[in-house]
Amino acid sequence: MKKNKIEGMVAAAFTPMKRSGDIDLERIPALTDYLIRQHVQGIYVCGSTGEGPSLTGAERKAAAEAFVKASQKRVPVLVHVGHNSVKEARELSAHAREIGADYISSVAPSYFKITTVEGLVHSLAEIAASAPELPFYYYHIPRLTGMAVNMPAFLEEAGRSIPSLAGIKFTSPELHEYQACLNAAGEKYDILYGVDEMLLGALSVGAKGYIGSTYGFLPLLYRQLRESFDSGNLQKARALQFQSVEVVRIIVKYGGLAAQKVMMKLSGVDCGNVRSPLQGLSAEEEKAMEKDLHEAGFFDIVSQMNNQ
Repeated sequence: MKKNKIEGMVAAAFTPMKRSGDIDLERIPALTDYLIRQHVQGIYVCGSTGEGPSLTGAERKAAAEAFVKASQKRVPVLVHVGHNSVKEARELSAHAREIGADYISSVAPSYFKITTVEGLVHSLAEIAASAPELPFYYYHIPRLTGMAVNMPAFLEEAGRSIPSLAGIKFTSPELHEYQACLNAAGEKYDILYGVDEMLLGALSVGAKGYIGSTYGFLPLLYRQLRESFDSGNLQKARALQFQSVEVVRIIVKYGGLAAQKVMMKLSGVDCGNVRSPLQGLSAEEEKAMEKDLHEAGFFDIVSQMNNQ
């Protein structure tokens, strides 16, 4: 099986929601077009940013199909299929194959914690086997799953048991382990970095591809960061990374994903609110956050994006 390398910026897409809390499939084409105009190299759907764990299986299938259809193969679509039920994850994998997705990705079941590399590989092999033609990325996000098995050891073991393994979506601030994975992967696997506010550090140790939520509303900042790094202008790259850090600090201050959906709206693409159990921002919180974003230069970047 051919495993096309993923390089550059992949946007973790938000799942648009209606006021009722239902998913809003009609907004997905406009969101997809916007991301492609911003020169992303791929779109990752139904992951953490897309509130995948809060969607029903039918909703996840509908959202994935809408993104694949809207992309029209202009950029690859990576569908997250992880679920606490391996059987459900297998169904989502098979569906991703049927609708023409380009890649699949999965967290491991995490309610019952997996504590060994062998256990992790076993569960993921079951999931990947439902779509053996599609390159498969393990979604490593220990902050949410509570699982942090040895990732270089995982690559070695999984390489023998998961023929479609393409690499890891590495969403952890442990840069030393990330670098160890890059070293273990060589040219065989992609290790896609997933902590936006630490992208410069990841680039410095060899990252080629990266996936994140803030790439959805501040893609220009990260394109400029990458260009500055590649040209050796580290002073500018550090300044841009610190601007990213300031925005992420605002995200944390105002509630994570709910704040990011507001930021997406402020950048010109309204994806609605978050779904329960998450809670949206109040009008007062939105106003205060806008003030903080002005001070962080958020709207200066958005203006540059709109004038491209």
